[in-house]
Amino acid sequence: MPLLSLFMNPVTAAATLLPVCVVTDCIGVWLYRRSSSRRNVRILVPAILFGVAVATVIPSCTPEIALLLFSGGIGLWSCARVWLARGATEQTPTRLLPGLFRGTVTGIASFLTHSAAPPSQAYLLRQRLPKLGFAGTVSISFAVGKLVKIPACRSIGQLDGLHRQLIGGLALAGIAGTFAGRWPTGRLPEALCVRRIRTLLLALSGRLLVKRGLQLLG
Repeated sequence: MPLLSLFMNPVTAAATLLPVCVVTDCIGVWLYRRSSSRRNVRILVPAILFGVAVATVIPSCTPEIALLLFSGGIGLWSCARVWLARGATEQTPTRLLPGLFRGTVTGIASFLTHSAAPPSQAYLLRQRLPKLGFAGTVSISFAVGKLVKIPACRSIGQLDGLHRQLIGGLALAGIAGTFAGRWPTGRLPEALCVRRIRTLLLALSGRLLVKRGLQLLG
């Protein structure tokens, strides 16, 4: 998304990537179909759908810049909690209300700002799920969320006039990357896999906060 935004309007970039993400997420669902945390999926999917509905019906009540800062803040706060714990290994159980809240924020952020990773990862990483269980839960939850975004984006004209050849090429690359990513996910040590996910979460959250903070400062 950030890379495409260097060459085209961010709204067009997001619309271009939406069908690509649907395809790759569907592949991810198939690859990790037996590894997901069913309880987390049952909590996150309805909450994400509700968040998408909220963002579709009342987007004026959810300023994009405020949501981006909030989304980035959740990811940064999650990473900070781990570091402040100084190596504590306790596992946070799956909780309904935090899951519904984070899932709703994920759905809103996914539709309005395409930055759904920080809220959902902040919720799941604290549970210390097995790496394949984490990947499966994210794949299924995000796939459902992106599928329902297609009719919503179509209704407001965001999918009109897109470059079909570019979408096709990106989809093929995404499919190849999804299959290629399955191999190291299954073989990386558990602790290393979690550290890499958390590092990416920190980088994305920091980027959101810095970019939107500078925007607020003019």
